[in-house]
Amino acid sequence: MNPTLPEHIPVAIAGGGPVGLTLAALLSRQGIACVVIEADEAYCTGSRAICISRRSQEILGWVGADAPLVGKGLGWVGGRSHFRETEVLHFQMPSEPTQRFAPMVNIQQFYVEAYAHQAMGEGGAVFWNHRVRAVQPQADGVDLTIDTPAGERRLRADWLVACDGGRSTVREQMGLQLEGTQYEGRYVIVDIRQKTRRAVERLAWFDPPSNPGSTILMHRQPDEVWRIDYQIRDDEDPAEAVKPENVLPRVQSHLQMIGETEPWEPLWISIYNAKCLTLPRYRYGRVCFAGDAAHLVPIFGVRGLNSGLDDAGNLAWKLARVVRGQSREALLESYSTERVHATHENLAYGAKSTEFMAPPDFAFRLMREAALRLAVDDPHVRALINPRQSAPIAYTGSVLNVADDGAWANNVAAPGSPAPEALLRGPQGETHLSRRYGQGFVCLVFGGAAPALPEGVEAVCITAAMDVHGQAWQRHGLQGPDEAALVLVRPDGYVMGRWHGLDPRPVAQALATTGVFA
Repeated sequence: MNPTLPEHIPVAIAGGGPVGLTLAALLSRQGIACVVIEADEAYCTGSRAICISRRSQEILGWVGADAPLVGKGLGWVGGRSHFRETEVLHFQMPSEPTQRFAPMVNIQQFYVEAYAHQAMGEGGAVFWNHRVRAVQPQADGVDLTIDTPAGERRLRADWLVACDGGRSTVREQMGLQLEGTQYEGRYVIVDIRQKTRRAVERLAWFDPPSNPGSTILMHRQPDEVWRIDYQIRDDEDPAEAVKPENVLPRVQSHLQMIGETEPWEPLWISIYNAKCLTLPRYRYGRVCFAGDAAHLVPIFGVRGLNSGLDDAGNLAWKLARVVRGQSREALLESYSTERVHATHENLAYGAKSTEFMAPPDFAFRLMREAALRLAVDDPHVRALINPRQSAPIAYTGSVLNVADDGAWANNVAAPGSPAPEALLRGPQGETHLSRRYGQGFVCLVFGGAAPALPEGVEAVCITAAMDVHGQAWQRHGLQGPDEAALVLVRPDGYVMGRWHGLDPRPVAQALATTGVFA
């Protein structure tokens, strides 16, 4: 049963998908009251977005949603691609035994929504079967008209975040349009339930004998579910293509080809075509956009949901500081510029993957077939067919970055980069450095006692005895385990600046000059 919709709220979130619910959980953890307005009656159906990256697992971990997700999900580190029946690629994503999370976890989207919702606590509320109908931005807030089961209601929000998907009502109400490219190639998406003993990998077939001329992707999911995506011909009617009588024979043909003979049943059928679209910016006064409402990224390389969760991770701490009066509204411009930059990077990778997975014309098809034929015998060509899975984007050129102080051993932790992971040993046993991120500013202190840092910045001292694997000092660019240095990490786990020595004044100056501290 829905709680009572308030008349006023600091933050309203339109859309109760995984991005909106994760943003609500992050804001609630920051002490910001918010409501989620969702048109559907419950979580989504069907698998939808299924591959959750390591970065997304970290973000969900900030609100305690990582444990159920990892417990239910199926972790994986690589995959295989086939040309017809011949394996032409076996790729592995960067991974090591000391890392906190697998590079990817397969899990149906509705589980992610449920875990994020459960993590919201009392700071937020979800109003199911409520639809945002009208949006009227004001100088100091946003007036919303909402259709509810009990009739029309009005809601005044100081801030509105549109997470209402590719057909965003908020975007439409504000007269905004996505810009970019939409591809014609279509994929049918099918969930089936079937027992299997196969390893959890990303599996791909190009021009398989089971479905000549098509491309087929397969992922194992929890609950003995296969997710199968296959390309349809350009001349096929999409409405006909999703009818069970046309889908099931194709699925059966492929299962038979790969030797999966257990009984199976279909669960969900949908259709998809790739889009590389984005708004030019993600903040318009008191309205911000995130997830598919802000950008549509091709599924190839699994950057869609993962980039949306990164939107939430970037926006939550900034919006929380603005709502609390700790930062000026201008801080939210950095959300827009950073995440628009990230989207353009993701779209560039996504376009390359799409043009290989669903070639848009004869020339691309010819080049793809040539690459696949050569990859059968030439290992050097196989890099061309690597799917390039999602990875966090460095915020190059962000106004929040502070130029490096002197020379460093490497740029892994250069300002604007995601803070590298490290396994540390403390009094309570081993722990991952990433567990310290997600709430407030953290200053990593190497080679000495913590200096007097600005209020609101937590010091984390890292000694050589703690850094038993040498990961922390090496990855943050220090010359040795005993070198004195400070590394300032933002609440979203991105490096803001790093300085040689233990003088805290540059840290305070960085927070003041970038406008983070009002």
